Amino acid sequence: MTVPLRENNVLGLIAGGGAMPRMVVENAKQAGQQVVVLGLRGFADPKLAEIADKFYWCGVARMGRAIRLFLKEGAYRMILAGSVKKSDMYGRFRLFRLLPDWTTLRFWFFHLPDRRTDTILGTLADIMKARGILMENCVKYLMESMAKEGVLTRTMPSAAQMRDIEFGWPVAKEMGRLDIGQAIAVKEQDVIAVEAIEGTDRMIVRAGDLCPSGAWVLIKVSKPNQDMRFDVPTVGPDTIENLKTHGAGALVIEAEKTFVVDHDDMVERAEKYGIVIVAHRGSSEE
Repeated sequence: MTVPLRENNVLGLIAGGGAMPRMVVENAKQAGQQVVVLGLRGFADPKLAEIADKFYWCGVARMGRAIRLFLKEGAYRMILAGSVKKSDMYGRFRLFRLLPDWTTLRFWFFHLPDRRTDTILGTLADIMKARGILMENCVKYLMESMAKEGVLTRTMPSAAQMRDIEFGWPVAKEMGRLDIGQAIAVKEQDVIAVEAIEGTDRMIVRAGDLCPSGAWVLIKVSKPNQDMRFDVPTVGPDTIENLKTHGAGALVIEAEKTFVVDHDDMVERAEKYGIVIVAHRGSSEE
């Protein structure tokens, strides 16, 4: 039986790694929300406890605890923000390391038709809603940090880079549609590497190894019909540092659907390293 949804100014946040959770807390509080943070152990920044109204640690496989804590604190709306390495779910002795509670075990083994990211998070949102907790758009309080359309660097993309963008964009979109990954590496209109479970950062390393001549293009997109409650593409200064280390010449992201951490710092580093950044909108049919 589904529990009726209630309204108040208490927002729950399940926080993974990176800067996104901190920005959600700060902006939500400025908007008059009280923020209850459940920091995912091993991923979340401990400093979130200093700015949250309430803070609890929670294991990544302790769904029952998350639901109980949100209901206890009156957080009937919640946001999922920050990175969690899905590859950790497939390590050796994962049940012993993750120590899932009964709610998570039932969810993982009985509610999921497959283990794709959209399936996992969509089913999680449905279970939360049935318990009276609505999962909201994860960038609701971050709209000013979404990439604006255009070339973000002073340096414009070369003709060769534009050909790689035109070639690679539909390929990246198709990978997203299949829920395989949201980024690809392209050089001379050929796909060097495709992101899968390892994540973008590790794919960048692999692309650099496979293309030692460098000057390749990273294309990172949202999925067609992207569910903005979760899994929004994110880039920032660390992305640029990784691209520089592994020889990339350009970063292409999707305008209005990519969250940018520290925009000015990211662009400044890209200018310094000669890396072009393009926020591309794509076609209206995507």
